[in-house]
Amino acid sequence: MPGAATERNPMTRPNPTGPLRVRAARLHDGTAVQPGGVLVTEGGRVAAVEPAGSPADVDLGSWTLVPGFVDVHAHGGGGASFADDPAAALATHRRHGTTSSVASLVSQSLDTLEAQVRTLAPLVAAGELAGVHLEGPWLAPGRKGAHPADQLRAPAPADVARLLDAGAGAVRMVTLAPELEGGLAAVGLIAGRGLVVAIGHTDAPAEVVARAIGAGATGATHLFNAMPPLHHRHPGPVLALLADDRVWLELVCDGVHLDPALVAYLVRQHPGRVVFVTDAIAAAGSPDGAYRLGDLPVEVTGGVARIAGTDTIAGSTLTLDAALRTAIAAGVDWAVAVRAATANPAAYLRLAEVGALVPGAWADAVALDADWRVRAVLRRGAWVVPPR
Repeated sequence: MPGAATERNPMTRPNPTGPLRVRAARLHDGTAVQPGGVLVTEGGRVAAVEPAGSPADVDLGSWTLVPGFVDVHAHGGGGASFADDPAAALATHRRHGTTSSVASLVSQSLDTLEAQVRTLAPLVAAGELAGVHLEGPWLAPGRKGAHPADQLRAPAPADVARLLDAGAGAVRMVTLAPELEGGLAAVGLIAGRGLVVAIGHTDAPAEVVARAIGAGATGATHLFNAMPPLHHRHPGPVLALLADDRVWLELVCDGVHLDPALVAYLVRQHPGRVVFVTDAIAAAGSPDGAYRLGDLPVEVTGGVARIAGTDTIAGSTLTLDAALRTAIAAGVDWAVAVRAATANPAAYLRLAEVGALVPGAWADAVALDADWRVRAVLRRGAWVVPPR
């Protein structure tokens, strides 16, 4: 039937040893769109992208093939946080097309965070995780969001070095508020190690944000959320982050954190800088109910997560395929939306081997139907979700 995947040989290749050739009616390589093509993989990597008329083992019919999604800000999924059960969280997001995940940790005691980083580090080394993101504990108390106030602190150099060293290279990104005592020095320390510094959960005035960017900050953690709104006399962090082309702009495109019309506007203005993130908690891919985010109880109703008994948003239940659909429904060009979930986040975190279907990259790909729903997922040359 139209759009259904067909294959010349039975698909019994969970761990392929030889080349795999997959034909799609349309192929987005992370930068450009081809009207059709055959993705050739070998040894878990992209070997080539050939013309649509080339031989293929699997024919995806009318579906579109895009790079595997890259989520640089997620706390969990499948009923579990990355800190507690990374396998469950990874499995959930991979089924939804996210083949590269960064495990985000919420503010906790230094002892707890150090232990969590050490636990996740082997998964980073093995390539199961793309890295660890410390979202705190160096956040502004007045913009704590769903972070426990009693665990927030200023970024003392010894504390920063302790958590970075614990991962032996596993930590790839740190969110902090640069206006805290020692904040600008911490930006320089972290960036000096070649890591990504994102500004977030902050009350910083525009001039402090500009200084932080000058010191090496290159990210805006869930822009607009957990920071003061743009004001005509006090522009705050939002304007400084938007105005500097060196900064990547994280957007939680779930229709809750941001109005979809604002997402569409920002993508039109900054197509090469927008990064879709989920900020997903354990409830992603799971029913409504009671969950936890770090030490805080969370209640999910109608797919919206809030700290129990409050109106404070506590992450999301989003997956990146849903973010893609929300953006496209809001008027974002589909090819630009795909880039915001693939090539842009990969560039943001300097993940050179993902986010693109080009020779030498990991063979991570997602097949999408006409409604932009995930129909198949390939990770490192093996089917996570086989086409049916």
